[in-house]
Amino acid sequence: MRRPISLLLAGVALLLTTSVANAQDASVADPDHYVVEFENDHVRVLRVTYGPNESSVLHEHPKNVVVALTDGGVWKMTGADGEASELRIGAGEVVWADATVHMPQNMSDGTQEVIIVELKMDHMKRMDHEAHMERMDHEAKDDYDDDEDDAEDDD
Repeated sequence: MRRPISLLLAGVALLLTTSVANAQDASVADPDHYVVEFENDHVRVLRVTYGPNESSVLHEHPKNVVVALTDGGVWKMTGADGEASELRIGAGEVVWADATVHMPQNMSDGTQEVIIVELKMDHMKRMDHEAHMERMDHEAKDDYDDDEDDAEDDD
């Protein structure tokens, strides 16, 4: 009896892993709701519009900031694991969101619009590395200059 349960659990795990692995960028997976308004090396800005009770498909977002443009937002956010949570957000409210794979649904009777500012973390990591290397170059140069000053004092 254990074998069928093990196979079932393995199948469920594979299905969830495949769903997460197949999750697409929001603007590709659901272009009717997600429009890219601006993009550069640092951020991508999406305008998101859902009609009353509309839902999306499973998609992903990197770390981001959400700015609500309309009032009365009630959202059902269903994760890749099937667990759902509710988000209430009104015009002018700003919310931080970690990277996620989800399927949102506008639970309100009105059209909801938000702006999502997605952070491009790979670029930020590269910038952090470059800044670190520049600091190390300056420190090495300062150490070299100090050594030369010490050598001149010895003369």
